Amino acid sequence: MLDTLEVVTTVVVGVMVGVEFSVAFVMNPILNALPEDSGQLGHAHGGRMLGAVMPFWYIGSLVLVAVWAVAGRHYGTGLVVTAGALLLLSVVMSILLLVPINNRNKTWTPDNRPADWKQQMNRWNRFHYLRVAVIIAAFALLVAALV
Repeated sequence: MLDTLEVVTTVVVGVMVGVEFSVAFVMNPILNALPEDSGQLGHAHGGRMLGAVMPFWYIGSLVLVAVWAVAGRHYGTGLVVTAGALLLLSVVMSILLLVPINNRNKTWTPDNRPADWKQQMNRWNRFHYLRVAVIIAAFALLVAALV
């Protein structure tokens, strides 16, 4: 049963990392290269879509890691606890830094967006790159704990 929990947790976190990595290094460059207002509209739509799903994914991942840390008292527990701390940091970063920008962005249209919308999106991207690095580190620790 513990083996299943460890694998499921690692896969759930790994897929989350893949989605967030793809947003940072695949989707955003594609959206930014679109002509006229298409990119901004795409960012707003992505913010609505992923903004609805990601809170559950982040919190769910954190809960799975916490259960693993409590249930799996063995060699890798320190790695799992550290991964959990990093995932907690990513949740705090999301709530304090990324969600406020995303909540504004997902309501923007070419008619109502603020003059500094590109600067706000660039700020979101910088925070997102940092969050991606944090969750990649958490994922790597979980993988190491499987050994």
